[in-house]
Amino acid sequence: MSAETLRWKTLEALRNSAKGKLKCDSHWLERGEDVLAGYNEVFSLSPLSGVILKRLSSGDLLKSCCSESSPGLTEEFQVSYSLSDTYVEISGKQAVPSAAPFLNPDHEQVVSDERKEKEPEVDDVSSTSSPTSPPAISLLSPRATETAGCIRICEEKHREKAKMALRQREELQEQVAALAVSLESEQLKRFEEFMELKHRQEYQSMRDMMNRETQESIGRQEKLREEHQRRLKIMNLRLREAELDRQRQVELERQRQAEGRERLRNLNTIQEEILQLNQLLVQTDDTQADLTPYSTRGNQLCSQVSEVVRKRSESEYPSMEDMSVAEQALQEMRDLIRLMQEEVAKAQDKKRKEQKEEEERKKQEELKAQQEAQKKTAAVSAKEKMQSKGLQTRVEDSALKWYKELQDSAAQCAQSFDVLNTSSDIQMKKLKMELQKVATIPVSQISTISGSKLREIFDKIDKLLSGRTVVSGGKSVSTSLHPKALDFVSYKLAEKFVKQGEEEVASHHEAALPIAVVASGVWELHPRVGDLILAHLHKKCPYAVPHYPPMKEGTSVEEYQRILGYRVDDSGVEGQDSFLKRMSGMIRLYAAIIQQRWPYNAKQGSGPHGLSHGWRWLAQMLNMEPLADVTATLLFDFLEVCGHTLMKQYQGQFWKLILLLKDEYFPRIEAVTNSGQMGSVIRLKQFLETSLQNRQISPPKGQLTSMFWRT
Repeated sequence: MSAETLRWKTLEALRNSAKGKLKCDSHWLERGEDVLAGYNEVFSLSPLSGVILKRLSSGDLLKSCCSESSPGLTEEFQVSYSLSDTYVEISGKQAVPSAAPFLNPDHEQVVSDERKEKEPEVDDVSSTSSPTSPPAISLLSPRATETAGCIRICEEKHREKAKMALRQREELQEQVAALAVSLESEQLKRFEEFMELKHRQEYQSMRDMMNRETQESIGRQEKLREEHQRRLKIMNLRLREAELDRQRQVELERQRQAEGRERLRNLNTIQEEILQLNQLLVQTDDTQADLTPYSTRGNQLCSQVSEVVRKRSESEYPSMEDMSVAEQALQEMRDLIRLMQEEVAKAQDKKRKEQKEEEERKKQEELKAQQEAQKKTAAVSAKEKMQSKGLQTRVEDSALKWYKELQDSAAQCAQSFDVLNTSSDIQMKKLKMELQKVATIPVSQISTISGSKLREIFDKIDKLLSGRTVVSGGKSVSTSLHPKALDFVSYKLAEKFVKQGEEEVASHHEAALPIAVVASGVWELHPRVGDLILAHLHKKCPYAVPHYPPMKEGTSVEEYQRILGYRVDDSGVEGQDSFLKRMSGMIRLYAAIIQQRWPYNAKQGSGPHGLSHGWRWLAQMLNMEPLADVTATLLFDFLEVCGHTLMKQYQGQFWKLILLLKDEYFPRIEAVTNSGQMGSVIRLKQFLETSLQNRQISPPKGQLTSMFWRT
């Protein structure tokens, strides 16, 4: 416990004591108040006063006192005495200890001090009483007065001593308090210094701790940086590994696609070979073997491979299982072909045996030969009659009607989109230009580079004619942008096909087949374009009808030559060689269209303008009078392109027609041809002789095989 706390507790105990509750007033004497006026105890006589009162109790003293004193004083004394007795009786034990000598002032002072210590509360009550109240007992005798005076003097002395002691005590208390304050101030300074030292130590320890934490934080950051760098390296390694994996996956995917494309090509090759082998299974007329089981099984194998191809179309590339199935089917088809060939060989042996038997019937054949000779004689006579009458100089009425209908239809189509040609609107002109480009440029790009490129060109033309949007030169074009756009595109497209025959095919004969196959495919899906192709072809090459337009009255020579197909410009009429070259190109294109058909159409059968039209054209050509240069050139070009297909289709009838051409019609061609124009005649003659000698016409150059369509 601190000293300051002990001092304050000591002062508090002194203040609560009886002496500490005494009140001192320096103005008591000035106001004439008794020193003990504020003392709260009831005044009582000392126990020694009883002895004195006994000695003074004699009658004389009482009488003298009574006589000397006034009646009021006597009564007052009696009352006081009686009150004193009463107080003594009431006080009981309080009056007994007052047996000390009455005249001893020191002893009275000590007793008074002890009473004040024992009864502090009575002192507080008496201090509230009137300071001017007279003493309870008044002795009128001199002795009593002297005694009372001595008591008063003693009391005054004691009061002075008490005041002096109180002042000393107060000074001592003040010194002690000042010393306590000084000590407390020093202790407070020491405490503040201690707290300041403690604060400095705490601050220093905190700084040390912060420095340690900073160092630890820096260390952790260094570790984190190292860890980050390590993880960054790991991440970079993982990224590189991921990139390598991605590249490997891309390479694997590329290889997978390459293998898939290779499998797809192989599958198409297998399908084509199976289809070709299946054609060999068809029973021919020159064998007696029954090939129906082989044909049935071949058809089943074709269906099986077609099912694999159909499943392949649902997915991207054929699987290895599909390839194994197709290869097994191909192997089985080859086995069927081998068995069939063995069967055919047996049938041929049997046929040779039968031929020997037929030799025995020569007599009958000779009879038949005689009959044929008779028929021949009749034919010669008919021939002479024909020569006498002459051949036709104009086309049949049905063909001429067909020719005029096609020309009228083309004229109406051109008139329908005349608004596009005559419009002055810039947007309309731009639309016309874009439509013309998108219609003609794909036709110019037709070539024998690859089958996929040819199919892409066909799809683009088909989309344009179907009203779908086509992108050309970064711009989207569609025939739905104008009501007459479809007529314009159809007309320009047909015109471009014929122009390609006039120019490209005339220079490169093998270009006729790819152009013709695209034209045939477009013709089959969009018949209006086919009619326009024929109309343009007949207009530029009337011999494709065949039609020899007669010269009408009032028609100039240049105009008539233009009608015949010659080009006439400011420099004049084109040369005969140029004219024949253009006619040759267009007839070759027409012959190719007759025999070609787009291979990806779902329909079966012949093309939109089939071989029957070729047979009709050839027959009509032989029924008309030949023209110098023109007839020989056109017949040679037509037969070189279309002769092989006509031979396979019409067989015996075709050879009869060729024989008629060589024996009867060719002399007429020679008759109308000058000696300087024999080039085309010689080519035709050699072609006819070679064909009749070999009984075979070779396919045209540039024929599109199945391998071409897989490229």
